[in-house]
Amino acid sequence: MQIKRDDLTGKEVIQLIGEHLQGMAQNSPPESIHALNIEGLKKPEITFWSAWEKGQLLGCGALKELDQFHGEIKSMRTSSLHLRKGVAKTVLQFIINEAKNRGYKRVSLETGSMDAFAPARKLYLNFGFKYCGPFSDYIEDPNSVFMTMKL
Repeated sequence: MQIKRDDLTGKEVIQLIGEHLQGMAQNSPPESIHALNIEGLKKPEITFWSAWEKGQLLGCGALKELDQFHGEIKSMRTSSLHLRKGVAKTVLQFIINEAKNRGYKRVSLETGSMDAFAPARKLYLNFGFKYCGPFSDYIEDPNSVFMTMKL
């Protein structure tokens, strides 16, 4: 698997972000959706990566700099064609390594509290993330779960 920094202009990546946003809309009320669209992911404080194998897009993930010591994991998504192949684990480890290389002391994330997000929460717990309260600009929301990990 090759993970590369992505400029979010490729058709496959645009489709995967669309799939990600559609999945959020199916499982979360509009006021609880914190997933970013293509333009949101192009902000300078966000670095976006895509994962590829044999010309196929497997998944993606992003890292948002909250401050010089704290990053937020965003837009973790595995293509529906490549579920349960270790894509999310590989992308997550890549992002954690990047956060360490940047000198971050902590990475945090927001995900859904509904059953559809249980696999994501399990993945994060297996990596050592702990549940926490809202961070950055988030507020308490029964539809959101906040997690963090010290690096």
